Amino acid sequence: MRTSLVLAVSAALVAGTALGLAPAAQAAEAEATAQGGIRFVDIAGEGGTVLKANVVTPAGSGAHPLIVLPTSWAMPQIEYLAQAKQLADSGYVVVSYNSRGFWQSGGEIETAGPKDIADASKVIDWALANTPADPAHIGMAGVSYGAGISLLAAAHDPRIKAVAALSGWADLIESIYSGRTQHLQAAGLLGGAGFLTGRPGPELQEILGDFLSSNLDKEDEMIAWGRTRSPATHLDRINANGAAIMLGNAWGDTIFPPNQYASFYEKLTGPKRLEFRPGDHATAEATGLFGLPNDTWTSAHRWFDHYLKGADNGIDREQPVQLKSRSTGGYEGYADWKSVNANQRKFGLGGTQRVWANVDSGANGGITLLTNALDQFLRTPPVVSVPLLPRAFAGVWQSERYDTPQRVRGTAKVHTTVTSTKESGTLVAYLYDVGPLGLGKLVSNAPYTFHDRTPGQPFAVDLELFSTAYDVPAGHRLALVVDTVDPLYIEHNPTGAQLTFTSPAADPSYVSVPTRQE
Repeated sequence: MRTSLVLAVSAALVAGTALGLAPAAQAAEAEATAQGGIRFVDIAGEGGTVLKANVVTPAGSGAHPLIVLPTSWAMPQIEYLAQAKQLADSGYVVVSYNSRGFWQSGGEIETAGPKDIADASKVIDWALANTPADPAHIGMAGVSYGAGISLLAAAHDPRIKAVAALSGWADLIESIYSGRTQHLQAAGLLGGAGFLTGRPGPELQEILGDFLSSNLDKEDEMIAWGRTRSPATHLDRINANGAAIMLGNAWGDTIFPPNQYASFYEKLTGPKRLEFRPGDHATAEATGLFGLPNDTWTSAHRWFDHYLKGADNGIDREQPVQLKSRSTGGYEGYADWKSVNANQRKFGLGGTQRVWANVDSGANGGITLLTNALDQFLRTPPVVSVPLLPRAFAGVWQSERYDTPQRVRGTAKVHTTVTSTKESGTLVAYLYDVGPLGLGKLVSNAPYTFHDRTPGQPFAVDLELFSTAYDVPAGHRLALVVDTVDPLYIEHNPTGAQLTFTSPAADPSYVSVPTRQE
């Protein structure tokens, strides 16, 4: 029932958008064909599967660098037309194709499986044979699904010299199963969109059903399936091939949270760049898809200009980690991700607090795609009244009042000791910026699930909250709130369960918050 409900709700959420895209796609294709300069073609992918694609070529003779753009999950092949035109105007051959299993492309949805990776190479082959593409200067880029496929293709095809992976994933398990907790809205939305706009194969249907129904008997199998589709698993091959990798994501991405991208970035050994901005999944790049000015796409163009065209535009001399604060909107540069987290400030989680499970205290992370987009454009994160949170259902700890602004940058970490009355359970930790009147604005959150614990036996919990950049004003406090229910996640709390949080003298509980050094 849970799986059916989630898929139904998700399909309803995307129905308006997806059904509107079909006539829009046909109209855009007809207009582009009439104007010339854009060709709509069929490309034979792996096994002869037809991939619907469009090609934009620059003016002038001679060979030109090539950029290949796989479409995002559930998006039609016109997704990148505005960017393709801009890239072609600056001298690139651009081939964008609809990923297999979606819209008019053939086959079934492989979820970045081996056939998807082989498709990317087939598209490159086709471009080299049918366009003035330069075989020595090939790049790939994409948003979301297209980003993941681009990174995986860079591990398997050494012809790819540069990648711009925007709002993608490096570790699929850490993205939608972090803290051993199913990210319900994210998985449901992806599943619903896939059923509405594509053809999920039996493997994907089985994996999605087991995932959303919390079938722990298939947990190892699901994790193995996700690992093979994670660029982090193929890191050695990506490094060996040496492609220049640019990663861009949003702080509030509720489908592919930023932590897993940052971890992957640190392990890359070739030319690399990491950019984080406010927003939710793909919202940081969205305006660029309509041809409007967009910082993320501007960086991607500069990345390709340097690593595919040899332009001396300075991007290789800039600080490679670029962060845009949710509070100030300004950019900050860092030498690496470790430098972002270098200055840690702790506050203790003292005393003993006991909460009843299965009741939502009112603290939650919001709604996928909506809440963090509002924060991006209006700077309105989810809020709660911390003094009014019901202590029977939420543990609450607060720091001292800060005399100076606390510029939170990076990944806050929670360490505590938990005792459960049941063998399984889920907790969700929230970090709030609390003003003088007790109103708390959400800084970050993350879930944690445990199984097979001995009831009544304490155990340590270490949890990384989702990375962020947020400024806590002077005169405010930080508060950690822990409860057991959040609409973003599937919870595993048996009826009547209680969780007790303690801070043993030999192993004190705390929150460690990374702050920017002035």
